Parts: sequence; structure tokens; C-alpha cells
Amino acid sequence: MSRKQQLLKRHRRNKRIALLIGLAVLVATGVMVAWWLPPMLAVLLWAAHEAWFADHLFYSPSDHYEYAFPAGSEQPGLRLESGRLLLDAPLANDETLIIGVELKSSWLGRFLDPAVDLLDLDSADRQTFERGVNGRRYLNLTGAAQALAAGNISLRGRFCRIKGQPILWHFHQPDYRQQRVMVIAPHADDAELAAFSLYSQAAESWIVTLTAGEIEAEHYQQMGLPKAQASRLKGRLRAWDSVAVPRWAGVPEAQCVQLGYFCMQLQAMQAAPDQPQASREADLADTRLFRQFNGFALPGDADGAPTWHNLIADLRALLLKARPQVIVLPTPLLDPHADHICAHAAVLEALQGLEWQPDTLLGYANHLHDNDRWPMGDSGAGMALPPRFDSSPEMVPCSFALTLSQQQDKAMALGMMHDLQPRAPLKRRVRKWLQQVLAGRSPSPYGENEFFRKAVRRHELLWVLKQD
Repeated sequence: MSRKQQLLKRHRRNKRIALLIGLAVLVATGVMVAWWLPPMLAVLLWAAHEAWFADHLFYSPSDHYEYAFPAGSEQPGLRLESGRLLLDAPLANDETLIIGVELKSSWLGRFLDPAVDLLDLDSADRQTFERGVNGRRYLNLTGAAQALAAGNISLRGRFCRIKGQPILWHFHQPDYRQQRVMVIAPHADDAELAAFSLYSQAAESWIVTLTAGEIEAEHYQQMGLPKAQASRLKGRLRAWDSVAVPRWAGVPEAQCVQLGYFCMQLQAMQAAPDQPQASREADLADTRLFRQFNGFALPGDADGAPTWHNLIADLRALLLKARPQVIVLPTPLLDPHADHICAHAAVLEALQGLEWQPDTLLGYANHLHDNDRWPMGDSGAGMALPPRFDSSPEMVPCSFALTLSQQQDKAMALGMMHDLQPRAPLKRRVRKWLQQVLAGRSPSPYGENEFFRKAVRRHELLWVLKQD
């Protein structure tokens, strides 16, 4: 069982215990006070739970985030005076800028999301943190180097205060947008969520999607399709999305590749490399149905067998064909999704002994172990660093600033993805409405799916895993 599954299991167990205690209290209230009081209290408690306690937050908001950055990346001379950031030294415009701050939530910050407002930028930014925050957090100021060096940025806590003095780290990297980039996506939309800005601006981009993402096709079953047919339809649609949507960003059709392996089966494939792993729901053991939109043949096309050996052979062929200088892939340091962990492992295995090696590996995390809501806050806001509680190994962030126009293009790309289009379940929609009314959370202007809020930001955040 993964750490994320263990945390979720513990969270659900604690909720069941709290529910039993609450029911006992309500029954006692009905017996000792009035019969009509328990139903009314039950509704109020349920609404309070949905508004303030429904987030999957598997740590205390008082825990410090723990990051270790490489020696020499700390920039001395930053101070906070009367709410204004002042810096003694100049900065390069293309640097990734991270500021560590100590935050202390106000009592209102236990019910309304605490945030730090970054004022006097070209457009104001608000980076949001956990309710009840009381510890070290990391702001992302990438793209604001000139304003910071000129002393034009003010910080203001919203439902929290900033304690002590901030610390600045700067990370200078090559301009990856001038290089050949290959994005490895375990599922259609992972490339867009993580790196749309990078791959849409790169000198040359390849998008390689490993799985068809065919499972959990209940939306298509509602059309009257049997489970297997609904799963195949969903897989075909997501296969189409994976090769068609990058065209919106200017990626040539021939450089968008769908490998057609089956969702949530990569781990089983890795465990038995020669053994085919059929789809869990599509009644299918041949990947070629989902490869029909590819522009050229791959080794796995010979038999369509969903095996780990075929996956590695496909990746090797693509790496030799594209010869990317930069590979963008999920990082298991932050992302616990089983397919994402296996995608990372598959790329590393495919690179072993290969005559072409990339200069750079950049990692991304579209899911987290500890916080399902990260990045917190609204669409268009900056992307603060995610929660992390292990200072080993060293982490090197690499962030890209997005203009409003680039954010809108990214939102439209996500909107074309069929998996983000169906309506959320009624319970989730009611929860979001209660959070808007009671907790002050704003919906995304781009769409109902949570990824529109989480991914359409003024930053994209990647991590340097390897740099020659």
C-alpha cells in the first residue's frame, strides 16, 4: 500500500470515529433536550464539515515545510521593512525566485484561507496556504526579479501575519524554451497540467503519452453503453486528446505520440516485464486500438502486447528519434500516483545504455501525498512550493512565469480534454458551493473541474532532477 493510500485510510478511519462520536452526542441531545434538535444540528454540522474540514490535509498546518536547497542558492541582503521587500543585490530576470517566510494564522485564518498578497506587481498576486497555518512556507516570485530588485514589492498577510525576516533563494537555469523538449505524460492532460507553457514555447516539443486512461468511464456508461464499450470509448477519446490538443500549442502532429498502454496497469507490467497486462475495464489486451492516431510505427505495434518490455522498447525508439535535450517527467519525490511513479522508472530504464542522453531531466507533480488541494488558492495566482517534510535530498525548483494570455491558452487546452469536461458528482458540487458561501473560496472562471483552479496559474513549477 502506498503512503498516500495509508494516509487516506487513516483519514477515513478517523472520520468514522468522529462520526460515531457525533451520532452518540446527537442521540443524547435528542433524548435529554428535544427530539427536533438533533436533525437540525446534524445538518449544521454536515455543512460545517463540508465547508471547513473536507480537505484531504494529511499533516498539521503548524508543521514547517522542510526543503534543502543547494549551497550558493541563497541570496543574502533581503529584508522586510514596513511590509516592503528590499534587496541589496541585483537579480537576473530569468531566475527562479523562492522566498521563505514564517506565517502565523489569525483566528479568522482557521475558517478563511490564509494568504500572502504580493502587491505592486504588474498584476497583484495572492499565494494561499492551509487554514490555521503556523510555520515556514515558500513563496514563488519567479518573473518579478526587476520589481524585487527595485524594491517595488510589498507583502501583506491576509488572515495571517508574517513573522521575522524572509529568506531569498535564486536558481539560474538555461532557457529550456530554446531546446528540444520531450514531455512524458502517464495520461492525457498530464503534459498540459504540468508543462503547457514550457512545451508551447520550446524550440521543438514532443508529447509522449503512455496510457489511454480508459478506466472510470461511468460518464459514458450513462449514455447506455456497457462497461467495456464505455471504457473503450473513453480510451479512444483520451487517445485522440493526447495527440490533438498539443496541436493547439503548435506541436506538430507527428511529434504527438500515444502508446496506448492501460491505465493503472504500469505497476503490474513492471513487476512481470514479459507478461501482458490487459485493461481493467475495457476487455482489451491489445494496445493498438489506442495507437491509431500515431504518425509512425513503434516496436510495440508488432504485437500490441501491453508488456513492460514493449513500453521500454517504445520509449527507446522515441528517444532516439526525437533526441530531446530536456525530458519532463513525473517525479516520485513528490507525486505518489502509481502510473506516475512507473512512468519515471520506465524513462530511466529506457535511457540506460542508450546512445542518446538528455542534458536535463525536469520533474513535475500533478498529485501530492499530503495535500489534495495544492496548489491552494485561485486560478491565476502564483504557485507556492508544495508541502514537503523531508529535507533530503536537495531540491532545485525551476519555475516559469505565464502571462494572462498564456494562462488562457492553457485553460483552453485543458478544456479540450474530455476527462475534464463531465460535471462533478452532486456531493462535490454542493461542497464547493458551501465552501464559496462559508469559506470564501472562489470558483475558477475556466471550468468546474478542480484542475482548472490548480493548474491555470501565473507559474508552472518543475524540479531539476538532472543537469549536465
